[in-house]
Amino acid sequence: MDIHGISFLLYNAFLIPVTFFSFVYYIVALRSILSKEENEDFDGGGIDWPQVTIQIPTFNEPVAIRCAKSCLNFDYPKEKFDIIIGDDSTDERVSKAIDDFAKRNRGKVTVTRRGHNRGFKAGNLNHMLKFSRGKIIVIFDSDFIAPRNFLKRIVKPFVKDKKVGCVQAEWDFLNENTNYISKLSSTLLMFYYSLIVPINKRLGVPFLFGSGEAVRKDLILELGGWQEGSLTEDTEFSLRIFKEGYKIVYLNDVKVKGEVPYTLKGLMSQQRRWAYGNTRAFLEHSRDILLGRLSLLQKMMVAYTTSIGYLSNFFLLLFLITGIVYFFSQPSAPIDIGRFISKTSEIFLMTSGFLLGGVVALSKKNKSEILFSSLVSVLTVGFLVSFSVSVGFFKAIFGKKMVWSAINKQGNFDFIPQNLMEDIND
Repeated sequence: MDIHGISFLLYNAFLIPVTFFSFVYYIVALRSILSKEENEDFDGGGIDWPQVTIQIPTFNEPVAIRCAKSCLNFDYPKEKFDIIIGDDSTDERVSKAIDDFAKRNRGKVTVTRRGHNRGFKAGNLNHMLKFSRGKIIVIFDSDFIAPRNFLKRIVKPFVKDKKVGCVQAEWDFLNENTNYISKLSSTLLMFYYSLIVPINKRLGVPFLFGSGEAVRKDLILELGGWQEGSLTEDTEFSLRIFKEGYKIVYLNDVKVKGEVPYTLKGLMSQQRRWAYGNTRAFLEHSRDILLGRLSLLQKMMVAYTTSIGYLSNFFLLLFLITGIVYFFSQPSAPIDIGRFISKTSEIFLMTSGFLLGGVVALSKKNKSEILFSSLVSVLTVGFLVSFSVSVGFFKAIFGKKMVWSAINKQGNFDFIPQNLMEDIND
């Protein structure tokens, strides 16, 4: 059998799983169109606010100063919260900038250091926990900022319901319009927030995102802390929460803004790390999750969110590659225009659940203006992103190791000259 015949067989074989995933996204997109987001009522009056410690882990990222500045503006009682910057930086110039900021805000901002970066972000969080006085721990990645009323909004669910173990705010973006890559980055996240997260929330299994989250300190200690070395410590901790029967509250009407990758290298690294870390976390807890207390629908969504969903990237990539080979390897012959249009339309309808999902996601988040840019990115660099996701997924499946790596943040350049940041990133 020649290349044309082989590619034809593979193309039709991969069409089956692609159609399945497309159908799934047709369903969730339709659900998103028909459903309305439920917002939490907020009344902060008459509450005895608990003590809170805000943790900002950072590694050679002076943008952590911007994050801490944002936190200092919270309308939470000033005596009831403090800020810790966990500085794992290897560059003393970044550490000096953080120290200078902490000195100017003595009494509110503390800096902790380990002298190494072992265990990555999770190791840093565990170290900061030793110095945290709050009953509630709020965690921000260094590139995030939050509105003035954020702390009261995210703490209130703990006050209302003693069974609440964690609270997660929704992410928004600071730099989505930087270029085509940043628009694609934000679209991928909005796809997740608009289509998948609402289902998880409805089923009672929303995940932590790693930033803009609040967790009871006693619960962290009870569960043995954050898993050091995990590339997605938020997902791994969420799975332990589900196993033990604690409650995670997701607040879709409370927003925190962070940066999305704006370089192809950064986006590929992020997506590969998330695919790897989430899949590894599920594999480690799969037995307890699948045989545990969760309902069948909850188990299905947990498995889909953490691992199975990544297979759509793999099959879609192979489907497109074999389709291109099949098209260009066919013998020269007159084109049957009618058959070509009919067949193309049929395939488009079978596989366009992904596209519909993206359109619905951008519409729900009032970001329709970036649809064209995102579509161009998907049809070009999107192939490389899908490949990177597939690499992360299969590395996790086969137990291969992957190390954490930092992604460039535009906010870093606001605090340290560009030539210094280039030296640090190199």
